[in-house]
Amino acid sequence: MKLNCDMGEAFGNWTMGLDEQIMPFVDQANIACGFHASDPLTMSKTVALAKQHNVTIGAHPAYPDLVGFGRRNMDIAPEELKAIIQYQVAALQGICAAQGVKVTYVKPHGALYNTMMKDFGVLETVMQSVSELDSSLVLMVMAVPEADEVKMLAQKYQLTLWFEAFSDRLYTDEGRLTPRKQPNAVHQSFDRIEQQVVELSEQGTLTTETGKHLAVHADTICVHGDGAHALEAVKRIRTVVNDVAGRLRN
Repeated sequence: MKLNCDMGEAFGNWTMGLDEQIMPFVDQANIACGFHASDPLTMSKTVALAKQHNVTIGAHPAYPDLVGFGRRNMDIAPEELKAIIQYQVAALQGICAAQGVKVTYVKPHGALYNTMMKDFGVLETVMQSVSELDSSLVLMVMAVPEADEVKMLAQKYQLTLWFEAFSDRLYTDEGRLTPRKQPNAVHQSFDRIEQQVVELSEQGTLTTETGKHLAVHADTICVHGDGAHALEAVKRIRTVVNDVAGRLRN
């Protein structure tokens, strides 16, 4: 099980996240591309940091919403949304090319990510955007009960998928993330986070807000690099994942 983390979300003099401390403990860096956070210099520095630690680089495009950190939904026509996504991914590809590395995958951010996993019309637009730009790019999507339907749609565009689950988010019975405005939407307890990671890794299930056990297949787990206890949480998740992998090998 791989660990991925949203990175490069500072903007100018405003700092966000603990990228330098977190990067050594993750496998995949979802690098913001300027529309919800980041700027060219921050993108460049984050790419260099990922390269230093041999971390796989992914583009993290979003709706054009700096003020709302990309968490506000927007009604955008498909052609415009395609251009918005391709613009962001291509910008990161250029910065990576200058440093001798590549963008390997795309993981949409925030409201765009949540919307595409509820509205498969938006998901198809995202897939088309990525396929037209570079069909070798992997698309990271949420591990949902309708995974087979998502796979069929990806086959239409000859895209490879990585399915993602979240270490510290509460899930609905439908297999989606509970809104951040809802109480307890983000787990605060290290023990609860570790329990969710173990359940995902060993049983391939998630416990929902009503206590239901939902079967999901995840290739990668998202950890968060911001917050007062982010570094400790990521270290503990890394240890849990490594321990589970060791037990499964034996």
